[in-house]
Amino acid sequence: MEKELIDRPRYIKKLEALKGQSDLVKVLTGVRRCGKSKILKLFQQKLKKEDKIKDNQIIDINLEDRIQTREIGLQLDEKQFLLGYDKLLDYVLSKLVPNKLNYVFIDEIQLLRNWQQVANTLRLQDNVDLYITGSNAYMFSSDLANSFGGRYLEIKVQPFSFKEYFGAYNKRLTGDGTLQHASSLQDVYAHYIKESGFPQTLDFFFDRQLINDYLLDTVYTNTIQKDIVKRFNVDVAKLDVVVRYLFDNIGNETSTRGIERGLKQGKFDISVPTIDTYIRGLLDSFLLYRCERYDIKGKQILDSNPKYYVADIGLRTALLGHEDTDLGHILENIVYLELLRRGYNVSLGKVYNAGKNVEVDFVAQKSGGKIEYYQVALYALIDETTLKRELAPLEAIDDNYPKYLLSMDFGTGENKGIKRINVLDWLLADDE
Repeated sequence: MEKELIDRPRYIKKLEALKGQSDLVKVLTGVRRCGKSKILKLFQQKLKKEDKIKDNQIIDINLEDRIQTREIGLQLDEKQFLLGYDKLLDYVLSKLVPNKLNYVFIDEIQLLRNWQQVANTLRLQDNVDLYITGSNAYMFSSDLANSFGGRYLEIKVQPFSFKEYFGAYNKRLTGDGTLQHASSLQDVYAHYIKESGFPQTLDFFFDRQLINDYLLDTVYTNTIQKDIVKRFNVDVAKLDVVVRYLFDNIGNETSTRGIERGLKQGKFDISVPTIDTYIRGLLDSFLLYRCERYDIKGKQILDSNPKYYVADIGLRTALLGHEDTDLGHILENIVYLELLRRGYNVSLGKVYNAGKNVEVDFVAQKSGGKIEYYQVALYALIDETTLKRELAPLEAIDDNYPKYLLSMDFGTGENKGIKRINVLDWLLADDE
């Protein structure tokens, strides 16, 4: 019996909006094992059930499936790339149903050398609606624009949000799909930051050893080896040291020179250019995100000391081997990722006030939309001094855009136009 898939409505809604636009390639990108393949499966189920699309109009190819690639006639080269794009193209073209719209799905297309030839040829077919996935931004950055002449749309996929995890977690406990409080929000949040939002971890029914083994062996090592080591031919031990340093310093302003100094204190001698290379690989593989500094009054990005955030807190917990430390930055990381999910461009805010620079956690703006400011605190209502400190950066901003203080404190409130919201309620709220 086929396992029931957990719904990912945010992504299905986007795919629905693009359905049938055959001249536009739909590209799902994101870290390995974040659920891109399952999202395509969900979409295929929807096509069959609601749109009555026949099975033979859906062509589904996973280039990580060695049985399927052998049947097509693809072979691996010495660097583990698949050869034979013409065989793949011939295979797909032979499966197309004439005079019908065919939905073609190709998973991890970057594993095929000259994959652009396949994607571009299929894009030009009037009866093909093409969907592809990839796990490395480097493979797509220039190729998409050059190959498709702008005729593509990228959908960025992440592991489960807290809202998705909350629903899936309760479903595991209650056996149904309702968003009931089978466990308290705080209890589920504790599981989320320890056990990760990678979808498959929920199949291990909260077994921490199995979850950690999966995160380290299947997610982390696989990504490091395939997306960074193979690309740059780097020293794995040194790369691991840099990854651990960055994962341990989420939410802190960071420079490569500062990383070099920090590593030297731990007796690791890794040069700035090497660190730059590693960071580029981590960003391209979607294991890491960079949040640039933004001058609120000058309205410009500042070219110095960004912050870095990880793709998944549970992966960080598994790699570093410790829990419940730096909970404030962990919460900040989760809010940052949620803002990205909701379609915001996110920066670290800097504003000069009363003779000193003040930092606002996040300046968030959707394309063409108004700016919003977010300050994140673990607890802001412990005492008057703490609340005043957390509100101060937002109060220093002299425009009238919305300002929010997100914290674990219960309830909502307002201080001089600044809205105080329980962060877990905010994470569960509809984002439309």
